[in-house]
Amino acid sequence: MADVRRNYDIEELGRINTAHHFQPFSDSKAMAEDGGARMITSASGVYLQDGHGNRLLDGMAGLWCVNIGYGHKELAEVAAQQMMELPYYNTFFRTATPPVAELSAKVASLLPDNFNRVFFSNSGSEANDSNIRMVHHYWQTKGQPEKRFIISRDNAYHGSTVASATLGGMSAMHKQGGKLVPSIHHVMEPNIFKFGINKSDEEVGAMAAKALEDKVLELGPDNVAAFIGEPIQGAGGVIVPPANYWPEIQRICDQYDILLICDEVICGFGRTGNWFGFETLGIKPDLITMAKGLSSGYLPISAIAISDKVNDVVVSDGGEFAHGYTYSGHPAACAVALRNIEIIEREGLVEKVRNETGPYAQRLLKGLEDHPLVGYTRGVGMFGAFELVKNKETRERFTPAGKVGITCRDHIMRLGAIIRPCGEAMVFSPPLTIEKAELDELFGLIRQALDATAKDWGVM
Repeated sequence: MADVRRNYDIEELGRINTAHHFQPFSDSKAMAEDGGARMITSASGVYLQDGHGNRLLDGMAGLWCVNIGYGHKELAEVAAQQMMELPYYNTFFRTATPPVAELSAKVASLLPDNFNRVFFSNSGSEANDSNIRMVHHYWQTKGQPEKRFIISRDNAYHGSTVASATLGGMSAMHKQGGKLVPSIHHVMEPNIFKFGINKSDEEVGAMAAKALEDKVLELGPDNVAAFIGEPIQGAGGVIVPPANYWPEIQRICDQYDILLICDEVICGFGRTGNWFGFETLGIKPDLITMAKGLSSGYLPISAIAISDKVNDVVVSDGGEFAHGYTYSGHPAACAVALRNIEIIEREGLVEKVRNETGPYAQRLLKGLEDHPLVGYTRGVGMFGAFELVKNKETRERFTPAGKVGITCRDHIMRLGAIIRPCGEAMVFSPPLTIEKAELDELFGLIRQALDATAKDWGVM
């Protein structure tokens, strides 16, 4: 693995970065005291390389997004060709470009027959903001403007703008002023590990679904516009719901005339072993959020897919949808996304995850349950999580909260791989191109990191 550029002064870049780059989701003071950010300089396949020549197996596919792996030259070529032909034009005011039209049709072809329209933006956060606008436009057009409340879940992540951070249920983000949209409410997540002590999985599923129905009745069904949820909560810790949860959520949404939004930013484009997580879990959404795997992170792009049920209403009055972004349907991003989908199809990555590497990864994950630190494992397809506990029987956590996850993360990075702590849940989500031998390597390093973490925390 070689850098495209070989003349980096890594130490100077580190100083520049610390002085001038305000990094997202980072403690700038602590990072500076620890020597600054790790500079990633190149990548190929499922491996990264930093500025000091260290190789890292990327067990997180960047930020859950590099589905086809690193180093696909043809995506760079497609982007360059499109930039030479038409580097940019907007999609406002009755204009479009060939890539946006072609990508719209391609995305629609991957979806159920009742999805035929796609609205583009640049990130999952923007896409979920767009969902809020679309939901309100739908109910206003139907003559029911009082249906404005949107219900989400605790510990959900739906983005980082003001609106999408409010949709999410991350308390740390809300403490920094993120919960600013008063029409958004939250109910409990279907977390078997958290709520399942002395309860069956089915009892947890029923309890979590009932929390939605109770909230709908509290707010008044005539006031509730939509429910949003990831099929499997990603950044919340890869929360795989009980089997009875989504069917009951579907019943509630249907009974009370509530739009159902599936956030497929992480689950979409093959990660669960189907093109989308709603297929894996049997959900019938009205709106679908997409990002990340849409372009495998090679260029920023996101989308919402709009069901005929919603589309037929919002276009019926002939009025303008007064919403969009400068880069909605950016031609280069659309061209790259289109080729990315072709690569997923050509390499059979969805089928590979469903039939081969996904089941293999889940067996390796389950095998961690014999470790004294691992209290629970869960996952589907090519992502999963294991919970770190002080006591496996009582599920007692370590204190202070979250620190043991950071210890484990640091050990595995030192050993040569990247996975991520979500509190005390360690999560993995590698590129869909990962092979069985590379999964063996990843889980071997995870076990070494668990041993080192257990010694640090006095368990071994």
